Amino acid sequence: MKRSLIVACTLLCVIGAPSAFAQKQIILGPGGSIYNPTLPPPPPPPPPPKIEVPPIPKMDAVTQPNLRAPARSSFGDRVSRCLDDAAASGLNQSDRAAYSRSCANTRD
Repeated sequence: MKRSLIVACTLLCVIGAPSAFAQKQIILGPGGSIYNPTLPPPPPPPPPPKIEVPPIPKMDAVTQPNLRAPARSSFGDRVSRCLDDAAASGLNQSDRAAYSRSCANTRD
């Protein structure tokens, strides 16, 4: 039993040894590396972000106030919005009409 095991091991070593120790030859072009022969070089890093410093306000600088009034919506738009509000509140038709008249004249 021991002899057949020893014979089998030696046959495996003799038959399998040349293929186990065989090495592949790699043909590299100019500039190639044995560690990374197929990948191209990495792309260059992106440019750094631009950092801009905000302007510093000056103590003696005069600022112009905005004297314009905000634009007012049209009368029809205000009436429609007031009617929608009255309907959402659950008012009947006559109460909606009175509410929309007073609301449209006072609303922006």
